[in-house]
Amino acid sequence: MFFETLKLAIQAIRRNVLRSFLTLLGIVIGVGAVIAMVTIGNGTTAKVQADMAKLGSNLLFIRPGQFGPGRSSSQARPFNARDIAALRSQLGGVKAVAPVSREKATVVFGSQNRSVTIAGTDNAYFITQDLELKQGRRFLDGEVRSGRAVCLLGETTRRELFGGLSPVGRNIRINKISCEIIGLLEEKGESGFGIDQDDIVLMPLRTFQRRIAGNSDIGTVYISARDNMATSRVQAAIEHLLRERRHIGNGQEDDFAVADMKRIASTRTATTGTLTILLSAVAGVSLLVGGIGIMNIMLVSVTERTREIGIRLAIGAQEQQVLLQFLVEAIVLSLIGGILGVALGLGLAGIAAAMMKIPYIPDPFIVLTAFGFSALVGVIFGYFPARRAAHLNPIEALRHE
Repeated sequence: MFFETLKLAIQAIRRNVLRSFLTLLGIVIGVGAVIAMVTIGNGTTAKVQADMAKLGSNLLFIRPGQFGPGRSSSQARPFNARDIAALRSQLGGVKAVAPVSREKATVVFGSQNRSVTIAGTDNAYFITQDLELKQGRRFLDGEVRSGRAVCLLGETTRRELFGGLSPVGRNIRINKISCEIIGLLEEKGESGFGIDQDDIVLMPLRTFQRRIAGNSDIGTVYISARDNMATSRVQAAIEHLLRERRHIGNGQEDDFAVADMKRIASTRTATTGTLTILLSAVAGVSLLVGGIGIMNIMLVSVTERTREIGIRLAIGAQEQQVLLQFLVEAIVLSLIGGILGVALGLGLAGIAAAMMKIPYIPDPFIVLTAFGFSALVGVIFGYFPARRAAHLNPIEALRHE
């Protein structure tokens, strides 16, 4: 009985292929859009988390001044070597404290030159940034203390200046300084802020201060907390210590900013998740529009087939059989739309993931939910036209032209 009803439904759909396709188009777009949005959102979230992890584990960073709309950091006093010594000696639960000063400079090797970020720091930088060496060695303690002109290159800088050559043991010129390359950094890729972390030259902080910056200022301090220590506690200790050292009284605003990368990562992840939900909800409206389209076409179909319905009722068909026929027809339309929508959504998400260079992470639960919702749309919006067909008066239906 059911298979006969299913066969009649498929025949009715095939009689008007173009109309049937246009009817289920809303379902296709709705299901496809929901699946594509969620899949792209999952990939974006995973990329944000991976990019943030590249910046270092349990990482906090401190900068002079307060940042944000209406706030200026130009008058804030920079950090110095005594601040770094105090942070290292007085903070508990900390793996490493790395002072960093940066400046753009022209780097020259042979006929090649490039504007690169030069960072002055020490070996603690490798711990805070989870940074490894691909070739060569780190700074020697004597080089850090004396300010010898040695440096390590990031992969992007190496590629642009040296091509396929190994840079270790060679010399480059930074502005007017000749600097010996002692190592090559492991590739880290782009950070969560869109910055190429491999387009960099590292040198000892004292070398940078004396020969590049011309001052003893420290622009940023990276602090890596121990794995068993909450970064919020370390942040509170940093703020307390720096307020004392910088003589900031009660009620006065800090003239420095401490940022927790875990909080930044969670904020960005939450923002991405919220946008994904919002876009998916907007896309889900297409499913309702598709359901209304199905109901409209099924009502038209009932009107067109009034005489056929009258004949079926007159020769003994029961109302439930007529209702089931039209209901199955609506459900089949919805399911076909759901199948096409799933294929469309996964396909679009795959293309978008490749173009945006994000992980392709489909969510089976969302796929099944969207497909199930398309079937539910067929049941809900197909019931009313089917009920109308089942309650037609056979005599009036037979008179219908």
